[in-house]
Amino acid sequence: MKNGMNTSERTFWKKYLAKAKLDLSYAAYTKVQKSWTDENPACPFNRLYFICEGEGYVRIGDQTYFPKPGELYLLPAGSDQAYGTISDNTFGKYWCHFSAKIGDLDLFQILQTSPCLKVQNPEEFVKAFEQLIAYSQSDSITSEFRAYSILMTFIADFIEQNQSIKLNLTSTPTFEKMNKVLLYMEQHIAENVSVDTLSRIAHYHPNYFINAFKQFTGYSPIQYMNHLRSEKAKDLLMTTELNVSQIADALGMELSYFSRMFREQTGFKPTAFRDLRLKTMENSP
Repeated sequence: MKNGMNTSERTFWKKYLAKAKLDLSYAAYTKVQKSWTDENPACPFNRLYFICEGEGYVRIGDQTYFPKPGELYLLPAGSDQAYGTISDNTFGKYWCHFSAKIGDLDLFQILQTSPCLKVQNPEEFVKAFEQLIAYSQSDSITSEFRAYSILMTFIADFIEQNQSIKLNLTSTPTFEKMNKVLLYMEQHIAENVSVDTLSRIAHYHPNYFINAFKQFTGYSPIQYMNHLRSEKAKDLLMTTELNVSQIADALGMELSYFSRMFREQTGFKPTAFRDLRLKTMENSP
C-alpha cells in the first residue's frame, strides 16, 4: 500500500485511518458447541477469531476458509459472514465483535486486507486477549480506554503483518471525487487555489464542498493546503540546503506568512525545526 504513495499522501492516509472510532461489543474465549453454525448476510460488525484448537470453517462472501490453531481471522463488517463446525473436535477460540468506523464507512471497507494471518507471538497475544476480556467486563472508569487500546493494537498488528493490503478508494463516490481534489492540491501546492476551483473538480456546490471536504479530511481547504505545505517544507528543510526564504518561494508564499504558518502547524520556527532535527540525527546511535 505504501509503495505507490508520496510523502503527503502517506501522511494523509495515516491520519485519516487513525480517525476510526471503535466500539467493542463482546470479547470472550469459547469452546464452541457442535451446533455452532450461523449465517449473517451483510453483517454490521467485525469479528476477530483467534483459533487455539479444533477445526471448523468460516465463510466471508463466497470464500470458505478452514482456520488452523495459531491463526487470527478478521471477518469484516458489511460482508456476508457464516461459520460452522465440521467435526466433534470443535474450535476453541478467543473472539470479539467490534465496529470501527470513519464517518459512515467501516474501516475495513476502506482498507481491504486478506482475512487471516499467523500470529507471531501466540502466548503474548493470548495474554493481551485475556486482558481485553477482563477490561470489557470491568466497571473501572478507565476500562474502556484500556480495552480500546488493546483492540487498536490488534488492528494495527493485523494491518502491519498482513500480506495483502489495499485502499478501496471506490467504496463511495466521495472517495473518488475527494482524491481528485487532493491530487490537484498536491500538484498545485505553490498556487493560490480557490474553493470554486476545487468544488468544480468535485462537481459540488462550493458551500456543500466545504462541508464535505472537512468531513472527509478533518480540515478546511485552506487548512489542508497549509498542512500539505508544512509537510513539503519539513521535507525540504531536512533534505536540501535551501534557506527558509527559498523554501517559502518554492511554496508560493511570502516569507513572513510561511514562517507563521509553519510555526502554527509544527510548533517550531523553520530554522529551529531544521536545527532540532539535525541535532537529533547527530545524537542518534
